[in-house]
Amino acid sequence: MLLSIKTKLKLNKSQATMMSKHAGIARFTYNWGLATWNSLYKDGLKPNKYLLKKFFNNDVKPEFTWIKETGICQKITQYAFDNLGDSFSKFFSKKGGYPRFKKKGHHDSFTIDASGKPIPVGGTSMKLPTIGWVKTHEGLPHTTCKSITISRTADSWFIAFAYEQSHEPKVKSHDVVGVDLGVKELATLSTGIVFPNPKQYKAHLAKLKRLSRVLARKVKDSSNRYKAKIRLAKHHAKIANLRKNTLHQITTYLCKNHATIVVEDLNVSGLLKNHKLAQVIADCGFSEFKRQLEYKAQKFGCEIVIADRWFPSTKTCSNCGHIQDIPLKERTYNCESCGHSMDRDLNAAINLSRLARA
Repeated sequence: MLLSIKTKLKLNKSQATMMSKHAGIARFTYNWGLATWNSLYKDGLKPNKYLLKKFFNNDVKPEFTWIKETGICQKITQYAFDNLGDSFSKFFSKKGGYPRFKKKGHHDSFTIDASGKPIPVGGTSMKLPTIGWVKTHEGLPHTTCKSITISRTADSWFIAFAYEQSHEPKVKSHDVVGVDLGVKELATLSTGIVFPNPKQYKAHLAKLKRLSRVLARKVKDSSNRYKAKIRLAKHHAKIANLRKNTLHQITTYLCKNHATIVVEDLNVSGLLKNHKLAQVIADCGFSEFKRQLEYKAQKFGCEIVIADRWFPSTKTCSNCGHIQDIPLKERTYNCESCGHSMDRDLNAAINLSRLARA
């Protein structure tokens, strides 16, 4: 199967400057393509990425000598147009909004390749096409990849690539498990195991507010404002990494030890409309949990069952099957039919696990 890996680069000042130049060229190309696309569309034409790429390479690119500077990989402009075409494809298929112009310092990234040749990677150092040798903070698997994407978060640069890896399915300790996701407890399993919600954003909210106030008081376009901006971005990145680490631990445990995993199909966008719980729900990362679960299921050889969005897992008694309404403030399910009493999250998880046996 195809796996991807992302790790932090260990760069010196000249290498970091070279990465910034590549990201700037990719951003310029993307913005030029979007502006030209909009202009042609207003004139009644139907542009596409191939037409823009041909015109840019033949008529526009020769005028900008800084794009052909020594050490600059020329593949980044091609991938910029590919990204623009993918953005419009998502827009026309109603999977995303209309493409917007990229801003310096916001999601800086670029993609390079070796003109169709495989790029060898492995260990703590690797040779990038045209750019040269770079070091990583952690060892990489010895393999090859077709292309490499380099991105920046705060003041750190990261490298990401996809590679083929085979996995043999292992014997699981449990056949079926139901997973009930929540706000108070991040995940409750039908086996009785509970993963608490660390609420990373709430835990670091005081420092975020303080760093935001410091940034707001700095003079615009000053070096002190830039330093304050980097400190705030680093703290946001730390919170995101802590949240992802928690989700990785839960999803890895589920896929390694269970043959079939049943999860509910949550309407996350609908849940976020509840302004009293929106911050806590967004901090849980339910969409990221589902994404990790899907690709790890292929990696570890287990099956994912998505319960119907309208399946009453919380309202149904796991003992007799009686269905009754239960308010959100009540954390214990007390059945009015058989008198069965159980934690509401565990009750829902057991009901979900039975869907795989049905």
